[in-house]
Amino acid sequence: MTYPDRVLLCDVGPRDGFQFEDQPIPTDLKLEIITALANAGVPRLQVTSFVHPEWVPQMADAEDVVSRLPASDDVTYTGLALNRKGLERAHAAGLEHVDLSIATNDQHSRDNANMTVDEAVDQAASMVEYANAHGLRAQVGLQTVFGYAAPGDTPLDEVCALAERFAAMGVESLSLADTTGMANPVMIARCAEAVQAVVGDVPIVLHLHDTRGLGLANVVAALDGGVTRFDTSLAGMGGCPFVPGAAGNIATEDTAYLLRELGIATGVDIGAVAAAAQRIEAVLGKTFPGKIHRLVGRDAAQARV
Repeated sequence: MTYPDRVLLCDVGPRDGFQFEDQPIPTDLKLEIITALANAGVPRLQVTSFVHPEWVPQMADAEDVVSRLPASDDVTYTGLALNRKGLERAHAAGLEHVDLSIATNDQHSRDNANMTVDEAVDQAASMVEYANAHGLRAQVGLQTVFGYAAPGDTPLDEVCALAERFAAMGVESLSLADTTGMANPVMIARCAEAVQAVVGDVPIVLHLHDTRGLGLANVVAALDGGVTRFDTSLAGMGGCPFVPGAAGNIATEDTAYLLRELGIATGVDIGAVAAAAQRIEAVLGKTFPGKIHRLVGRDAAQARV
C-alpha cells in the first residue's frame, strides 16, 4: 500500500456531534471544546450549522459561537448551511469557509430536506454561485453516497456526475459522506477512484460514520486510494436522525492514532483531543464510542498515545 505523508482532519464534533445531543450544550462549553481542539492542532473545525432553531435548537447560538471563536492563523473554521438563508447567515456572521450538503438519494433527500435530489442540486448550485460571488470558499458534501436504505442504492455514476458538476463550479473541496455507515473498504476504494477521475485537482474529503465498525478500515482503504482529508469527531460523537441506529463519526483521537501508527502526520495532539473528549463525556454524563480517549491518563497507555 502507498500512503500519503500527511493527512488533514476536520473535527465536526462541535456541529455534527453536539447537534445530535438532546441535552442542551451551553455556548461557553461549546467554545471551550472548540478552543481545546484548536489548541490541539486540529487544522479544520466545523463549529456550527446555520439552521432554523425550531428544527435544531442545539444550533440556535450559531452567530454567538462564530463571534467568539479564538483567533488562529492555523485553524480553518467552517459552518454548515443547508439553504440560501443559512448561507447568508454564515456569511453575515463572518465565516470565510462554508460547508454545503445535499443528498444523493431521493428518499433521503425527501426525508432530510423535503425535496428531490434534482431540487436540492439546483439549490446547492445557486448557493455555490452565491459563495463564489461573495468570496466564500465552499465545500460541497454529497450525502448517502454509499447507500441509504441498502448498501450501494445510490448509483456511482450519479455520484460522479454530481461531483463533476460541482468541481467545475470552483468549489474548495468535495465531501463524500457515508451517512448510514454502509460503506466497506472495497466500496470506498471504488468510489474514490471514480470520483477522483472526474474532479481533477479538487480535494476529496471522506465523512465516515462508524455504524458497522468499519470506519477506520475505510480510512485505510481511502488512504491507499490517495484521499488525504477526513471528517472526524472527538470521542466519536454524532449520528443521523433519519437513520435508525446510525453511529457517530470516526473519532478524531482514534483516527489520529491510526495515522500516527502508519507513519502519517496530522499535527494533532492526540492527548489533548482525548482530554476534550473526556471533558464532554463528563459534562453530558455519557460514554461515546471512541476508544483512545479512554486510555489517555493510564500509565500503560500514555507512552503509546
